[in-house]
Amino acid sequence: MTHSHPAERGSAQGVTVTPPAHAERAIATIVLAFSTDPMARWSVPDPAAYLTYFPAIVRAFGGSAFAAGAAHHVDDFAGADLWLPPGIFPDEQALSALMQKAGLPERQADAAAVFAQMATYHPTEPHWYLPLIGVDPTRQGTGLGSKLLAYALQRCDAEHLPAYLESSNPVNIPLYERHGFERLGTIQAGSSPPLVPMLRPAR
Repeated sequence: MTHSHPAERGSAQGVTVTPPAHAERAIATIVLAFSTDPMARWSVPDPAAYLTYFPAIVRAFGGSAFAAGAAHHVDDFAGADLWLPPGIFPDEQALSALMQKAGLPERQADAAAVFAQMATYHPTEPHWYLPLIGVDPTRQGTGLGSKLLAYALQRCDAEHLPAYLESSNPVNIPLYERHGFERLGTIQAGSSPPLVPMLRPAR
């Protein structure tokens, strides 16, 4: 994969930075994209609860990306991502409170165990973290996720920093591997589906 010079990033391949004023559009795309995601729907299986709470879950998990200028969209919000720069983290307190409201009580212990395992894989050195990337289900499989990844990873490479994510859907693992991510292991607890932590070393 070729990387353009950072100065050329602009709106490469139709990807642009999502300003805070357009956060709701990006969040809506991600909520739709994750409506069939194994881990998201294990966490919030009830459809009404999912539609009620998942937008706030997205905001708690990756919403800091908007103010950081690290949220992107492609093709009029057919795809969107939320990246967290080094030193910026999900709002874990809000996330935990939302998951308790939205999820099934009998899955709380397993969900807490999943979060604990996630923490053990998360890099300790400065890195870019991709909590959420999604494409409208009507547009999946058309290369938009790849465009979003290529765009954001140019910045990682310009800064010579690693990138990290957890793949909550096995279908997406080959996409991440094509962009240089490597599997670190498998996160799983009780009845949860597997979550695969992946690291893309600094270049």
